[in-house]
Amino acid sequence: MKLLAGKTLFISGASRGIGKEIALRAARDGANIVIVAKTAVPDPRLPGTIYSAAEEITAAGGKALPLAVDIRDEAAIQSAVAQAVEVFGGIDILVNNASAITINGTLDTPAKRYDLMMDINVRGSFMCSQACIPHLKKASNPHILSLSPPLNLNPKWLGMHPAYTASKYGMSLIALGLAEEFKRDGIAVNTLWPRTIIATSALRVALSAEHGGLADLGRTPAIMADAAYRILTTDSRSLSGQSLLDEQVLRDAGITDFSGYLVTPGIDPIIDLFVDPA
Repeated sequence: MKLLAGKTLFISGASRGIGKEIALRAARDGANIVIVAKTAVPDPRLPGTIYSAAEEITAAGGKALPLAVDIRDEAAIQSAVAQAVEVFGGIDILVNNASAITINGTLDTPAKRYDLMMDINVRGSFMCSQACIPHLKKASNPHILSLSPPLNLNPKWLGMHPAYTASKYGMSLIALGLAEEFKRDGIAVNTLWPRTIIATSALRVALSAEHGGLADLGRTPAIMADAAYRILTTDSRSLSGQSLLDEQVLRDAGITDFSGYLVTPGIDPIIDLFVDPA
């Protein structure tokens, strides 16, 4: 059963990685995907543009609207939302996926990188939510899903890279706040985070050359897409205000074999940031 057929998903950072994988999973149901990302021309470090993603989404069975948007620009977000509504008639789902990462300590985090993380991770997800909520209120099963971690106050995570931690926890705080604020409207707002590292091109760039191979000890973005699909097809009034891990979402759905998601068959994947080992 194609549960997302005809639904419109507004996904930030959908030109590559986890965002694109979530888009492709929805596209297989025949969903409409609004691709909101900066990359309109190829980046030599990171493959994929909004246009190449649109081609893949269309080939998968969905409809695509590629929009070059910097989510630090409020007017650009508002324009993108207006175009999405004009083309597809509304918005059913918002996925706050776009994110900036600098996993350095305080003394090695320039102000420019600090501002980038706060502007994209916290402010960007807030502004996208603010712009989409009036339309989500009109949807039959509205969801906001932010790709951010559970609020783990273990000092290890607070002290390892304070700026990045604060920006990602900020995303989660916004999401949990929105869940409470809009629960009477039936808008589900949850966060989703991988239990193990996900091998994306962005992760490989973020890691130093010395540690770049660690991505091979992770899982593919498909596990996040499958978990997101489970969340986004759940009744919005029955699941909200939760900080979810991909593996647990799938376990709750009866899936226990995760070997197909491994980048390197047979390995034990590395546990992700902000997740304490069981």
